[in-house]
Amino acid sequence: MEYFISRKGSNFMRHYLSIFQQSVRENWNSPALSDYQGATYTFGEIATQISKLHSCYNVLKVESGDRIAIAAKNCSHWAISFVSIVTNKAVAVPILADFNPADIANLTAHSDSVILFTDAKTWAVMDVKVMPSLRAAINIEDFTLLYAADEEQGVQVKNLLAEQKQVTISMKESITEYKIGDLDDLAIINYTSGTTSSPKGVMLTSRNLSSNIEFALNNIPVQKGDQIMSMLPMAHMYGMAFEFLYPLFGGARVFFLGKTPTPTLLMQALGDIKPYLLITVPLVLEKIFKNKVMPTLEKPALKILTSIPGVNKLIYAKVRKQILSVFGGNIKSIVVGGAAISRPVEEVMRKIKLPYTVGYGMTECAPLIGYSPWETFRLGSCGRAVTNIDVRIDSDNPRKTVGEIQVKGDNVMMGYYKNPEATDAVFTEDGYLRTGDLGIIDKHGNIFIKGRSKCMILSPNGQNIYPEEIESKLNSMPRVGESLIVDRGHLLVALVAMTAEDQKVGVTEELKEQMEQNRIELNKMMPAYSKIAKIEIIEQGFEHTPKQSIKRFLYK
Repeated sequence: MEYFISRKGSNFMRHYLSIFQQSVRENWNSPALSDYQGATYTFGEIATQISKLHSCYNVLKVESGDRIAIAAKNCSHWAISFVSIVTNKAVAVPILADFNPADIANLTAHSDSVILFTDAKTWAVMDVKVMPSLRAAINIEDFTLLYAADEEQGVQVKNLLAEQKQVTISMKESITEYKIGDLDDLAIINYTSGTTSSPKGVMLTSRNLSSNIEFALNNIPVQKGDQIMSMLPMAHMYGMAFEFLYPLFGGARVFFLGKTPTPTLLMQALGDIKPYLLITVPLVLEKIFKNKVMPTLEKPALKILTSIPGVNKLIYAKVRKQILSVFGGNIKSIVVGGAAISRPVEEVMRKIKLPYTVGYGMTECAPLIGYSPWETFRLGSCGRAVTNIDVRIDSDNPRKTVGEIQVKGDNVMMGYYKNPEATDAVFTEDGYLRTGDLGIIDKHGNIFIKGRSKCMILSPNGQNIYPEEIESKLNSMPRVGESLIVDRGHLLVALVAMTAEDQKVGVTEELKEQMEQNRIELNKMMPAYSKIAKIEIIEQGFEHTPKQSIKRFLYK
């Protein structure tokens, strides 16, 4: 086993709430949070709302360490609620809005939350009796009271929420004197699933958050007045840390779509907002490149022109400009996460010098493990270990032999809430977190992920097969929307989701013939033990997680 120690940061780490406090004071009159085509709040107005909610917490006798849950779709009030919780030394419990209301109630109870922020529609079908610790529920849509266990407290909270609190700039120092605890205090309990009988509530400390935010501010440039669009759920650490906390703390303005991001709405919003940074998943970029960019570059005339030195640079520059204009025209960097990019697509992205990079992380690391700026990013990797975290490969030869990626450092969680068995299982005896991801690390410290240990398929002759590597190749082939490799009686079968265009027509003989041709071409690239026996077409597409990964467990 070999160790690869990350870039070391300074011995001093700023508490993430100190960074927020400074940002509010310095940007008091600047716009901070906006609901797309809706209300906008300045940093000063955020501070005013936080102060009002702190008054409510005092009435409800919220103490340091008490849990407060949020179960709602992304919006400015979600962001304000979250910051009000952690600046009161309480523990935030973000719960995905897509969870069933009964599961939301169960997780609220499991976390011992004393307050719940949610919408009126969700609250109407929840059973308050299963949440014995709950003292109040607040409507996140308009900050009105939905429920209070104590009638007298309820009246006081209702009046406080209705009060039009006036705060002047002369009060900004006093009103932002937040309760900032120790770096090792529990800050968040983040549930990765809502349906299991033994929930995994990831316990993240202020140190975990501070390490991530400080790294982002130092490595992903943000300027006051920059704008970003929040698309990923904020109850997911990827969305919370990099589409909300880091840009806001850097003085940027965060926009929330608040609706399902249809292609039409997405393109309109990107054009209006003109974000400086795009956080996305591979699927979005692959669709653009497979449908628009690669067919254009494959035309005979362009293939000839792109083979001429000097001329190819002009063509690639034009293609790059057109792609960036799709994202609003102001993009300085594109950060991809959640899965690997198809290699053919990534090679074209590199060829046209698109400013992209691939990050690597997980909820248990709040979330970053690996990242490199696009200027130094190595093709096919997911960056180098971030500051103050050690990454090692559980392998005799970490540069060549695949092994589990294990991590230790300032980003790594405390454990799972009320689940010591799961906590013990996920940590090694010497304190490293088992990521469940398989990979190698080159001599420069670049991390290359090969797949998930639980997804790995063992062939009849003992060869390790990594489905993600096969899927990456198949996904770049004609008329393939997405793919999934499954093992059926020692035969590899590729499940292929149809593209949006093919879904309009349905499964045709022509499509079946194309898939068979894809299988033949794919097998030419694969060793004997990884060849595909059959392709099955999935007409309705795959079901996805909130970060747009395919729910593999549903398909066999």
